[in-house]
Amino acid sequence: HFKTWKNEHFEYHGQCDMVLAKDEAFAGGIGLDVQIRTKIVRYWSYIKNAAIRIGNDILEIEGGANSATWWINNEHEGDLTTIGGFPVTRKVKSTWKQFFEIDLTSKFPGQKIVLSTYKEFVSVAFENGTEESFGNTKGLLGDFKTGATIARDGSTVMQDFWEYGNEWQVLPFEPALFHESSKPQFPDRCILPEENIRGKRRRKLGEATVTEAQAEAACAILKDPLDRK
Repeated sequence: HFKTWKNEHFEYHGQCDMVLAKDEAFAGGIGLDVQIRTKIVRYWSYIKNAAIRIGNDILEIEGGANSATWWINNEHEGDLTTIGGFPVTRKVKSTWKQFFEIDLTSKFPGQKIVLSTYKEFVSVAFENGTEESFGNTKGLLGDFKTGATIARDGSTVMQDFWEYGNEWQVLPFEPALFHESSKPQFPDRCILPEENIRGKRRRKLGEATVTEAQAEAACAILKDPLDRK
């Protein structure tokens, strides 16, 4: 499940590395890249890893059935202090739930990028993002001003989200943020689920270690029913 900058929801359930957001001019030109790695569980997929580059630093996190782990500049569970000059704080809520907060206040007051894990599941949130900070980003989150799901050409609006997800697969000219490569990599295209879940199939959480009851309990605090879904 994805939300555009305008909080409009869409679904994509392929498996590959994808560009969530990127902006070469971020924070005065140090640059920003946020990529996600998805994994298929037969009929649906989830975000398994997320990696963010700010300036010359890269932080990658990975969920796990028992605990999350991270890499900072390819060092496994290295010292987490800053990324691109911005403070990073790791907060452990439980064995299953962790948060990695990147505080952008020094450049963009009150704003954060939060990478979080719940068991295997990883999510990325941009808290209080403004046009000044993220207005020029491109990627799966769409156009910041309109929320439109824009193709790589910068103008075509894509309404087929299967095609849209494939459109933003990480390409060879883009930075490889993850500490190790994982199939598929372009020119091999994103792997699609066994069946097209745009039809009648229900999503099955039983094939991960998270039960449906656990997922409902973890998401109960969310007010938006689509966020809870």
